[in-house]
Amino acid sequence: MTETLLEDRRTLWFVAGLTVLLFAVANLPWQLDDYDQAKQAFTSFQMIKEGRWFYQQTPHEHVATKPPLVGWISAGLFAVTRSWDTAWRLPSFLAAIAIAMLLFRAATSAYGTIPGLIALSAFGLNLLSPRLATLVRTDMQLALVIFLIGLVIWQKIRSETGWGLRDQVYIFALLTVAMLIKGPIVYAFLLPGIAINAVAVALWATRAPRTARRLQAWPGWWPWIASLAVFLFWVIGGILFTPGFFDQVVMREFVARFGETIHRPQPLYFYLPHLLHKFAPWSVLIMGIAVFDLASRRWRIGAAFREMSPGTFWLLCWSLGGLLAMSLIPSKRVDRIFPIVPPLCLLLAAQIAKRNSCSHGSVSRPLESVDFNSTGYRPVAIEKQATRIYRWIAAALLLAIIFTGGYTISKVFSGYRDHRDALAAFGKKVRHEAEVHRWRYEVISAKDEGLLLYVRKTNFIEPDRAVIEWNRGNLDALVASTEKAPALVGELRDASLSSLKSNEKKKEQGRDYVLITR
Repeated sequence: MTETLLEDRRTLWFVAGLTVLLFAVANLPWQLDDYDQAKQAFTSFQMIKEGRWFYQQTPHEHVATKPPLVGWISAGLFAVTRSWDTAWRLPSFLAAIAIAMLLFRAATSAYGTIPGLIALSAFGLNLLSPRLATLVRTDMQLALVIFLIGLVIWQKIRSETGWGLRDQVYIFALLTVAMLIKGPIVYAFLLPGIAINAVAVALWATRAPRTARRLQAWPGWWPWIASLAVFLFWVIGGILFTPGFFDQVVMREFVARFGETIHRPQPLYFYLPHLLHKFAPWSVLIMGIAVFDLASRRWRIGAAFREMSPGTFWLLCWSLGGLLAMSLIPSKRVDRIFPIVPPLCLLLAAQIAKRNSCSHGSVSRPLESVDFNSTGYRPVAIEKQATRIYRWIAAALLLAIIFTGGYTISKVFSGYRDHRDALAAFGKKVRHEAEVHRWRYEVISAKDEGLLLYVRKTNFIEPDRAVIEWNRGNLDALVASTEKAPALVGELRDASLSSLKSNEKKKEQGRDYVLITR
């Protein structure tokens, strides 16, 4: 019955529909007040308003630290949709949908219907993917490009075909896109896994050199060097033409990530507990299947690796290599580890397919078929194993639906209850009033970076300058914090506090704003 339920098309459509729904609503009500969303949104806003297409600033006039590709995409979407919310959030949403579709298609074609369903479920029903799916950041887009590169390598290894010029050009294009999204961090998610895979291939290259060459994950040097050259061209241009670029981007944003002075360092094990929690229950299922598999082999780890297929071995190298490399960087944040989630989902599908094939008396082509000795492993209690694995899968899927769905819905309700979008709603009202009365207005400098974007301004104005412009008659309204507003009104001619105020956030007292008018 459990197997029938998991193979039912209605189960697949339910999971797919729920995934899309969670992706769409997880960040409601939409706002830009956290996770550096305002910094990313401001890049495309400045492109449209001021024509800064290659080097942008943050709302507080620091140099923007990320390459401009995602900003270009958002600027193009705004030109089509005329909606900034759509332009800022649609790139991440479409990238999330693309990963889910590619993951399901790859897992289904390689491993079957049930592994494909679980790969899709693992990607959509966790605490990381829905959160990042409409967040105004570059993590989901970077994860898509890294997944495409890893997927090409996986397909090459499984088909045992060599790397041609066309394949290398494709890798170069993807690496260049990744470089223009977030810089050389793409190396950390791919090169360690490629290196581990290369070492493993070298171990049996002397026995089967022709086959070993076909199992290489390395596409060649020039795609990596050429894509890095494109990124360095952008960096050199920033150093030459943008004041402060070297200090703020090269030294502070990149070099300082490997130190412990500027960015707050985290312990080496930081990502592991967070990944276990935020990728649950799938993280538990991956470890559970691995432990069960080792126990059935009487804990002979070497035997497990010898019977592992080359494609599965690459998925393991890819996932663990990225986790290890990111853990070695002192500066850490939970969302930065997200690009290893898609290969983990595919690895889970491979585990399920292996257990399922064992329970039916057949095993997928192992590494030992390349040139390893047989381990003598035979499945025991076939029917019980099949029943057990299906029950585990069904239980994990049910827990993921309840846990991820419940958590997401509760976050949305609490967001509206606590007025998480207080500044966004306030900015919309200010824009409406300014348009109706044709006001010339500015925003007094404030800590909230998103405030500029809510009122559609490109710069803050200092209080002294605002007083001068107001008294000259050049301004009709000012947006100021409730702390600064009373002192400002005393210096502004014929000014008064309007009734238009932001709803104070229940969990962030003191961040309230008011509109000053004549």
